[in-house]
Amino acid sequence: MKGKVYLVGAGPGDPELLTLKALRVLRTADAVLHDDLVAPEVLSLIPPTAQVHNVGKRCGKKNISQAEINFLMVALADSGLHVIRLKSGDPLIFGRAGEEIEALRRAGIAYEIVPGVTSALGAAAAAAIPLTHRRASSALVLITAHQASGSEAANWSKLAGSGATLAIYMPGQNYSEVAAKLKAAGLSGETPCAVISRATTRHQRTHRSTIAELLRSPKLAAPTLLIVGEAVRFADPGALARGLGVTAIGDGSVLPAGLFADSTSVTDFGTNEEPLA
Repeated sequence: MKGKVYLVGAGPGDPELLTLKALRVLRTADAVLHDDLVAPEVLSLIPPTAQVHNVGKRCGKKNISQAEINFLMVALADSGLHVIRLKSGDPLIFGRAGEEIEALRRAGIAYEIVPGVTSALGAAAAAAIPLTHRRASSALVLITAHQASGSEAANWSKLAGSGATLAIYMPGQNYSEVAAKLKAAGLSGETPCAVISRATTRHQRTHRSTIAELLRSPKLAAPTLLIVGEAVRFADPGALARGLGVTAIGDGSVLPAGLFADSTSVTDFGTNEEPLA
């Protein structure tokens, strides 16, 4: 009898953002294929009897190809195992879930998708930045920095010029290049933006800026996410006073405090460049 595969979103970092359903299926796993950015606190929930395979990438270097991931996932389920494909953020947002679903369908393997909190939502919430605002933006665009060049540039310009808030995944640390692309898309240099590093973890830092000043922003540790648009002006500077756990670190940078009660359970993602979702 064939098993089943669950494509599960582990959220952006804070283990408390894991959904109840994700927790339930994870605790009953026979095998788990996880990305590098999944928090250690989430991985600790895997049963000790389960097979665990790290199929992520670090600094852009893959340990395993997508074809190999698909083969392993299918082979494990074909042998009757309860398989969890554990992805950071949400599996359907920049997580290659579409390719894996196709592989499962071709092999006749049953599957189910368990959504997670993607980094754009987790980062914005942790930094108290609204992604939409009725006086500034009524739309949100999720995009990667890679889509701002080549054949995608024209479409990216249309999106950037629409007035929507842009949540740019994997912006890298060459902010001058990103700023140039944003200006080329027609955005004003005065457009506010924010770089969020290691969202929802104890190491989170947020630097608020404008497109014109973006090139002078500090190079925050990956993974990072860049939010651009007029809605960023409505970010709450008094979040700490209202108990949202944000501590100022000068020059507009902020660090969330108290996300983890025990300092030994801090997640350190190093220089991983894999998208959060």
